[in-house]
Amino acid sequence: GEPTLEALLSLVRPDDTVLDIGAGGGRYALPLSLACREVIAVDPSEGMLRVLQESIDEHAVSNVRVVHGRWPVPGLSGDVALIAHLGYDVENIGPFLDAMEAAANRLCVAVLLEQPPPREADLLWPVVHGVSRAPLPALPEFLALLLARGRLFEVRLVDRTPQTYDTPDGALVWLRGQLWTAPGSAKDLLLQRLLSERVQQKDGRYALSWEPVHVGIVTWQPPQLNG
Repeated sequence: GEPTLEALLSLVRPDDTVLDIGAGGGRYALPLSLACREVIAVDPSEGMLRVLQESIDEHAVSNVRVVHGRWPVPGLSGDVALIAHLGYDVENIGPFLDAMEAAANRLCVAVLLEQPPPREADLLWPVVHGVSRAPLPALPEFLALLLARGRLFEVRLVDRTPQTYDTPDGALVWLRGQLWTAPGSAKDLLLQRLLSERVQQKDGRYALSWEPVHVGIVTWQPPQLNG
C-alpha cells in the first residue's frame, strides 16, 4: 500500500464527508470514497476532473461529487477538509486556509513534501543557468505558517518512493520541462552531461536519486471547534 493513503484512511470515519480541495484525477478521492460517506472533489482543471469522472464511471462509484472550481468555492463543507500536494504555489495562502478551515466541521488535513517537489531540478538549476532559484515553500514553511496562525497541529512523516523512469530519456524530458532548456541548445547539452553523471539504475528503472522522499501528513482542528 501507499503509506500516505494509509495515513489518510486512518483519519477518516465511515460517516464523514471529505472535502478534497485540488482533487486532481482522484488519487486520494477515489480510495477515500470507500472509507467514508461522501467525497466532494474540487479542482480548477477540467482535464483532471474528466480523468476523475472516467474513473468514477469505470468503477461505478456513487459517493464522489465532482465540483469544477478554484478554491475557495462558496457553499461547500465537509467533516474533513483535505489538501494534498497543494499550497506549494498558492499565492494567497492565508485566505485559502481561512476558507478551508471554515469549511471543515471536524478536521483539517494537509499532505506536503518535506522538500519542494522539483528537488532534483532545483539542485541542477544553478549549474545549468548560473543563478540560484528560490525553492517553493514546502512542509517546514507550511508548519511555520500554521504556528503563525495560532494553530496546534500534529505531523506524521511517511516515506514515498522517488520518481522513477523507464529510460534515462524519461528523466531528461522531465528535467527539460523543469529547467526550461531547449533540446539541442548549449544549456541542454550541459544538462544531458549532468544527467549522465547523476542518473542511477536499479531493477531496470532509472532515477535521479533513490533516496526516499519524506511526506508530511499535517492535521489540525478548525478554529471554530476551539471556541
